[in-house]
Amino acid sequence: MSPMLDDKTRTIVTACIPALEAHGLSITQEMYRRLLSRPEIRDLFNMSHQKDGEQPKALALAVLAYARNINNLAALGGMVERIAEKHVGLNILPEHYPFVGEALLGAIAHVLGDAATPEIMDAWGKAYWFLADVLIGREQQIYQAHAATPGGWTGWRKFTVRSIVVESSTVCSFVLVPSDNKPVMPHQPGQYLSFRLDIPGHGSQRRNYSISSAPASDHYRLSIRKAEGGVVSSWFHNTVQEGDELLVSAPAGEFVYAPAQDLSLIHI
Repeated sequence: MSPMLDDKTRTIVTACIPALEAHGLSITQEMYRRLLSRPEIRDLFNMSHQKDGEQPKALALAVLAYARNINNLAALGGMVERIAEKHVGLNILPEHYPFVGEALLGAIAHVLGDAATPEIMDAWGKAYWFLADVLIGREQQIYQAHAATPGGWTGWRKFTVRSIVVESSTVCSFVLVPSDNKPVMPHQPGQYLSFRLDIPGHGSQRRNYSISSAPASDHYRLSIRKAEGGVVSSWFHNTVQEGDELLVSAPAGEFVYAPAQDLSLIHI
């Protein structure tokens, strides 16, 4: 865990709020440009959110929220939980964080130019690694909980498509069972499954879809709507067949009931 942020660092980060309000999106767009130039990192991302600009926008808002709450970090508990759950679904690991930090700090320096003084860059380096360590710690807790839960797992697990049901002209349901015939961890209502896919002509893709079945110990069901122009949803509808195998990570998602004391485990 990085040491708590000192007063000077927090003061400098707070002073950067106007710059983030004006240039935050440009910074995150440049950050992703740098980050996604690495194939091993690019494969971790949902590229559709890059094409529609949603991921840079979401990150810009998150960075701004971090700066605005740098003196009240407890207010960020919900944001940390959302990011950690998403990262666990995508199997983000501690070794990925240095790449993100390098890209973010490089983007800040690039966009702000001469305004990015050594003091500012030092402060943002400390602020980044403080938050990164918080996320790494929370993600480790979630990974450990998945591994300890009956039927749980970490990493990517093979599932077989047991059945496909056409619900409407735009929605199909897919029932997935573990290829190893072992139990699965019952999900919580509101959680999703994340997939690691290799789609011909589109390469590696990552997507998550909400689980539409009641909690069970032997299967999951997804009801996927075919989005206009959607690479992955169209692939599910047009290509996936019963008996196909898919790589799946354990159920994740923050929009579930959780006792208040759970968030006390997030030390920020």
